[in-house]
Amino acid sequence: MEVAVAIFGLLFVLFVVAGVFLTVKAAQAAKRGVDRKVAQARRTVEDTTLRARQFTQPGAAGELAQLRLSLRTSMRATQEILRSASSDDASLAEAVRLFERLSAHGRELDDDLRRVEREPNKATVTAHLPELRERLERITHSAESLRWAARDRARKFADDDLAALSDQIDMEAGALRHWTDDAAGWERQQGTDGGSSGGGAGSGSRSGADAGLAGGAGAGSGRGDKGYSWGSAEDEAPAITARDPRAQPTYPWEKTPERETSRRAEGSGGTAG
Repeated sequence: MEVAVAIFGLLFVLFVVAGVFLTVKAAQAAKRGVDRKVAQARRTVEDTTLRARQFTQPGAAGELAQLRLSLRTSMRATQEILRSASSDDASLAEAVRLFERLSAHGRELDDDLRRVEREPNKATVTAHLPELRERLERITHSAESLRWAARDRARKFADDDLAALSDQIDMEAGALRHWTDDAAGWERQQGTDGGSSGGGAGSGSRSGADAGLAGGAGAGSGRGDKGYSWGSAEDEAPAITARDPRAQPTYPWEKTPERETSRRAEGSGGTAG
């Protein structure tokens, strides 16, 4: 009894621990989903704000907004390309690591651009613009190099796969069209075999007919010549034993025994008269 109570208690504790673990995991997943949606919404709001500043605020403020928007757009596009391509191509792991290092410089530049936006002195902002623009060009150029290299690699693999697939399809299509040649050869072979077999059958039938006529002539003349037999001599019935006409199979080309008997009776009666 005590063992059963201990087992049930242990199972209850395991169920409680499993429930707590699953609850924590679900809460963490929900928190990650919420954080992801919040970050996406924040990025959307920031992009919209930067686009509005780019067109509504002239001068250094509008140029700073344009620089930030160009940086964010280029880095986001490169990140999406590398993330989607690296899942199928393991050789892009080094490119992903290089982009992570480049992202650190990009975040640093975005922070500098944000601090310059809050600078009240317009002259200081104007003085820092060339240096910020140069850094932006170097970072975006590196990001574009990685992005276009990944795109070219993916397109090259897609072209190679399409070329191999086209070759396989052409081979399969050619194999499927071979049935016409095979059918023509088979018909020619069947015609040749049919002609030879027909000639053999005709010669066999003529020889069988000649043998049957010879056997009938020997039997009508009453000579002691033997006719051609398809079976052994032991299987044949003795000559003195007459076969039962009713037990013999009839064929369309044979005369019925009744007609032969009646004709013989009429012939004997006419001779006697």
